[in-house]
Amino acid sequence: MILIIGGLLVFTVVLFMFKNIKISLSVLLVSALGISGSIIALYLTNTPLNVGSYTGIIMIIGIIGENSIFTIHKFLDENKNNSTNKAMRLAVSARLRPSLMTVLAAIVALTPLALGIGTGAQMHQPLAIAVIGGFVLALPLLLIVLPTLIYKSIQINKD
Repeated sequence: MILIIGGLLVFTVVLFMFKNIKISLSVLLVSALGISGSIIALYLTNTPLNVGSYTGIIMIIGIIGENSIFTIHKFLDENKNNSTNKAMRLAVSARLRPSLMTVLAAIVALTPLALGIGTGAQMHQPLAIAVIGGFVLALPLLLIVLPTLIYKSIQINKD
């Protein structure tokens, strides 16, 4: 229930910010696909769904939503002065380094927890595995899938 509410909250925030249902649905789709990265990582490591893993999944929804908002905002700013193709390239290239830094820093920081290294690490292991799995899938989603969906929704609006 909380996962659904989290997704709907991200959808609502994006809808209020950009006032475009297609963009909001695109962000919701990308967030839902990011959850699948967490679920796959939990499945591959034979880690059960519990409060910690759900917390990690909710974090992934929020982080993907936040990164999506920054990318869309940059694209819409660039689209005012440039062609749609150039605006999308500029937006994705501007968000590439922050996205890579976020993903790599989180993965490096959470790896000891995911491996169960250290005192009390087993308690937070499901959270770390869920976040790492979500981030691994979130990077291509944010850099490839989201721009494609946004580009298509902008093209449909122009026609």
